[in-house]
Amino acid sequence: MDQPFVLGWEEWASFPELGIPAIKAKVDTGARTSALHAVSVEPFGPDDAPQVRFVIHPIPSQPDVEITCAAPAVDRREVTSSNGESELRWVIEAMVQVGDRQWPIELTLTNRESMNYRMLLGRTAIRDGIVVNPADSYVQGKIGYKVYSDYPRQKPVKRPLRIAILTREPTNYSSKRLKKAAEERGHVAEMVNTARCSMGINTLSPAIYYDGRRLPRFDAVIPRIGASMTNYGMAVIRQFAMTGAYILNPAAAIGASRDKLYAHQLLARAGIGMPSTAFAHSPKDTKTLIELVGGAPLVVKLLESTQGRGVVLADTKKAAESVIDAFRGLEANFIVQEFVKEAGGADIRCFVVGGKVVAAMKRQAQADEFRSNLHRGGTAEGVKITPEERSAAVRAAKAMGLSVAGVDLLRSSTGPKILEVNSSPGLEGIERTSQKDVAGIIIEYMEGQVQTVSLPRASRRKGVLKASDAPENTELKVIEASGKASEEAGD
Repeated sequence: MDQPFVLGWEEWASFPELGIPAIKAKVDTGARTSALHAVSVEPFGPDDAPQVRFVIHPIPSQPDVEITCAAPAVDRREVTSSNGESELRWVIEAMVQVGDRQWPIELTLTNRESMNYRMLLGRTAIRDGIVVNPADSYVQGKIGYKVYSDYPRQKPVKRPLRIAILTREPTNYSSKRLKKAAEERGHVAEMVNTARCSMGINTLSPAIYYDGRRLPRFDAVIPRIGASMTNYGMAVIRQFAMTGAYILNPAAAIGASRDKLYAHQLLARAGIGMPSTAFAHSPKDTKTLIELVGGAPLVVKLLESTQGRGVVLADTKKAAESVIDAFRGLEANFIVQEFVKEAGGADIRCFVVGGKVVAAMKRQAQADEFRSNLHRGGTAEGVKITPEERSAAVRAAKAMGLSVAGVDLLRSSTGPKILEVNSSPGLEGIERTSQKDVAGIIIEYMEGQVQTVSLPRASRRKGVLKASDAPENTELKVIEASGKASEEAGD
């Protein structure tokens, strides 16, 4: 006959799926339901698959230790405590571990700050084969709160995330693919139009408003900002960062990549190969500009150009002088670059995610065109890149500070030369040619970057954890309460 699994009246427990390595629980067969301490409880997601995010303080004597958790909601119930007070609570299901045994239990979420125990294990959680010895405690051993000192070095816990896709084009391929990939991995992704965001900038409670309504807290933000919205979009991104959200590509990195002159200065400082580039303000320096890039043929690029627009090839010195003078007459900012003839109108797009090239494609310009952009009729096909090209792409993305980047390079007689580093690379061409789920790779990378526990500098030095302030609850869609009544005994 199997020996029963014995619990004392108090035990140490953990919730691996929620990222809670240690919590002290009171085992009370007088209480029907189990309860977990939770503050800033916030529902999110669709009505047919609601999620709940909450913050827990697992150490009663250290309220500055906070863990952000999220789990699917299974119900919402009215619970009556032993003192007769009723409360409508969200209910989640999670795997609890006590000793060497794991089993699923339902937990109601409630503020237990006034209780001695952050968790209550009720009788519905005590399954067959489990017995309670009310005269003993810690039968299954002690864990202790010291585990939290090493918590940041542990493997990140996968939990449902609330993700904002910052875009003005929610119906384009890239936005839809990122949303689908996130939802397939159990997250909630919402399209947020950059232009419809407004910001409340203050010290204590930075806020973002959308059509006049305050946005809830997001775990992560994926910026997909068009060139026309760069400055305002960067301000919105910085505001999201102030709320504690993880930003896939930070505002400073986006700004660096969009400023072609500054981007080339960063590449040069990092010792990364690129076409010879020149810039000048005075009209007297036209001849010098042409000479600095090795003479004609050469390429003249507007600093604000995108998708091949504002890029001109000048075949002769006279043509180059005419183009440069014309751009100056328009008071346009531009750079002059050498023309890499041996590239043959082709470039390589390397898609970098988290310091790795995850996919690559070769783009070929039309017969009478030197620009290989797909938006200008170029064609694309899969390509195998060399170790040197892979290294150059990774270093270029790192020089900009981008976690996700489309790095365009040319194959020249002297090795790869970086043309541009794109902070919002499209997914359609790269996924079609490489046959890879690039959107899924981006979401997977992001999962590992979102912190369950955030640490201020002072606490990092001491090895103690502390999170940023919890978000305020906002008015969101919720599921209806089931009307089920249960009781919970007080501590």
